[in-house]
Amino acid sequence: MREFEFYQMDIFTSEPYRGNPVAVVPDAGELTTVEMRQISREMSLPETAFLVLPESNTALFSMRSFTPESELPFTGHPALGVLWLMARLGRVELREPVTTVTYEQGIGLLEADIHVVDGQVDHIMMDQCPPDFITDLDDMQNLAKGLGINPVEITGTGLPVQVVSTGIPQLIVPVRSLSAVRRIEPSELDLAALNRALNYLGINFVLVFTTETESADVDFHARGFGHLLGIPEDPATGTANGALGAYLVKNGVLPTSEPTVRFTVEQGIEMGRPGTIMVEVNHENGVPTSTRIGGQVVEVLKGVIQF
Repeated sequence: MREFEFYQMDIFTSEPYRGNPVAVVPDAGELTTVEMRQISREMSLPETAFLVLPESNTALFSMRSFTPESELPFTGHPALGVLWLMARLGRVELREPVTTVTYEQGIGLLEADIHVVDGQVDHIMMDQCPPDFITDLDDMQNLAKGLGINPVEITGTGLPVQVVSTGIPQLIVPVRSLSAVRRIEPSELDLAALNRALNYLGINFVLVFTTETESADVDFHARGFGHLLGIPEDPATGTANGALGAYLVKNGVLPTSEPTVRFTVEQGIEMGRPGTIMVEVNHENGVPTSTRIGGQVVEVLKGVIQF
């Protein structure tokens, strides 16, 4: 019987049992793709990450990420968990104030900055792909019906519903009020109507956001739904909030007087797993050119997988 150590971290939080959980297998080179899928289903977490040898000589490691239903070529919060764990295991030599790491995901080479204070990881910021604004959604009726909210809550924002990618395409949905966002019930979604809207676009994840927030310390409130990925609701979504950042800059929601726009998003409150996502967007005259997402990480569990 083979044994593989794994660690479970909560991402976008400094407190255990909040934010978005991820399991990481740091030495997964002997596992097959089928075994990785089996482990991911057994973990039953939004995502499970596996570290394997990189193809590039410039990468410290390569990571593969799985939801309970599929493998993803690019992920946000699992990468933060992996980077934190590499530092925790001494596989990254930490230098203050910032240690830059090059690593691989399915989409290729990426960089991340590990911010270090007094020899310890404070938070991590990771690069995403250049923003791509793919298309707008016109099927407001099926989208609103699928989410169980009044269409005017979306159209009343005066903002478009757009498919934006910073690595993976996401449907960004503006909503007028916090109360409307909070009323969405994942178990009561009209999946037939929602699928009609999503299948037309080839999208499997929806990020709903509003400018009204629970906390006065953050800028936006969001919820993420990925039932087609086996994730009825995601506690805190790195890839989607990076896409949200590009969307907000492009559509003039955020001021662009500085070359880098920074803001924070609260997510997971409705699930009892509040997290805070840090987002940075570089732009040229209001046109987004790159995004970064990040946050804090806390370890909650260590164990052994047997095969």
